[in-house]
Amino acid sequence: MSGNVSSDAPASSTTTEPLAKRIGEFIFAGLSLALGIFVLVGAFAIRVPGAGTQVGPRVFPFLVSAILLLSAVMVLVELFRGRVVEEEGSEDIEVGAKTDWITLLKLVVFVIAHLVLIEIAGWAIAAAILFGGVAWSLGARRWWVALLIGLGLGLLVQIVFGGFLGLSLPLGPVFGFLAPFIRSLG
Repeated sequence: MSGNVSSDAPASSTTTEPLAKRIGEFIFAGLSLALGIFVLVGAFAIRVPGAGTQVGPRVFPFLVSAILLLSAVMVLVELFRGRVVEEEGSEDIEVGAKTDWITLLKLVVFVIAHLVLIEIAGWAIAAAILFGGVAWSLGARRWWVALLIGLGLGLLVQIVFGGFLGLSLPLGPVFGFLAPFIRSLG
């Protein structure tokens, strides 16, 4: 055995393509950049009680924003250099598959519903609807199990973030009775 690299391996993992063929990558990078800026601006709008030296509620949004912005800039640099990663076929991915716009629309509707319902129904209920709705949209046969799992995860997040980290996640009318318990944890 000589340890030589097989001749079947591709010579390069990137290709140079005309600008028109890379429009999807530019859209992705632009959306990532816009989302990173949106998260950064939103992080500055978070009210921080007191002036302690503890880790506050802005740390995670700042981290997410930095990752989004850095990733978008790195993708844009590579695109302007003319390098695009080749599509990779595998047994799990069908490269030529068409976009399922109905499923995508369902997912967008459930994310918007989650954002609207947080203040109205509370974090746990909104998270349960999002989790169950996404599972149903992606083909879960037992959507009600996903709904219950989402409710359990929503309550867990509510207790951890609201009780231990002191963040204010709305309980809503259904779980309002838990407020004294959650406050006692912090």
